[in-house]
Amino acid sequence: MDLILLGKALILGIVEGLTEFLPISSTGHLILVGDLLDFNDERGKAFEVIIQFGAILAVCWEFREKLWKVTSTIKTSAISRRFVINLLIASIPAMGLAFIFGKHIKAVLFSPIPVATAFIVGALIIFWAERRQTKLAHSAGKSHIQSVDDLTPLDALKVGLAQCAALIPGTSRSGATIIGGMLFGLPRAVATEFSFFLAIPVIGGATAYELLKLWKNPVSLSGDFTWAIVVGFISAFISAFICVRWLIHYVAGHNFIPFAWYRIVFGVLVLISAYSGLVAWSH
Repeated sequence: MDLILLGKALILGIVEGLTEFLPISSTGHLILVGDLLDFNDERGKAFEVIIQFGAILAVCWEFREKLWKVTSTIKTSAISRRFVINLLIASIPAMGLAFIFGKHIKAVLFSPIPVATAFIVGALIIFWAERRQTKLAHSAGKSHIQSVDDLTPLDALKVGLAQCAALIPGTSRSGATIIGGMLFGLPRAVATEFSFFLAIPVIGGATAYELLKLWKNPVSLSGDFTWAIVVGFISAFISAFICVRWLIHYVAGHNFIPFAWYRIVFGVLVLISAYSGLVAWSH
């Protein structure tokens, strides 16, 4: 058994779980950390997508009561049906674009320099969104949307369109949906919770696609790589569960400005290390 590979899987799983639902880009972090660990080949990229499902299971467990209620009442409850329809509407734009342009995006943008640039640009958008949210709160008072059940299909479509920005690695899927939702007038807590739920069909679909590709090439799933997936999956689940619990409490009384500063510092450090030759990032 390759203990070094398992160690890399453990690190990447923890990174995935801690960053998946924060507005700091899990894909961006996985690309950078994978590059440092020299685990950025085709199997490494597939590994990164598959372990994301571990993080999704953490969301499913945290919101199991809500998901069970929706599942068990979908035939009798208009609210449950609208919730499912909203998730489908919000999922379609990004999944459609990923299907069409996914290979081209991976070929051009899945490298440290574009990721670092997206980190910084994303931070500036967070600053703008938070400033706008504060102004709206002072001028318009309390929003009529108090939970994800209050969202309309149009609200879901707007968030889904915002999520398309996350196809650029380093942007952050959760960041695009949360900040996009805020820019469209959703309260921070509601935008965050909807982002949790929206991750289920989007990342679930991406994981299923990667597993199908590996299934067609059984050699890829042999030996140590299978154990690496297991280790990464479990560590992603545990770290994501901790992060989701923390984030739910955090957004109740805080904004996302600290994450914007983190993105800027992290992005600048990557750019400095690249152009100074301190780190030989891949291109």
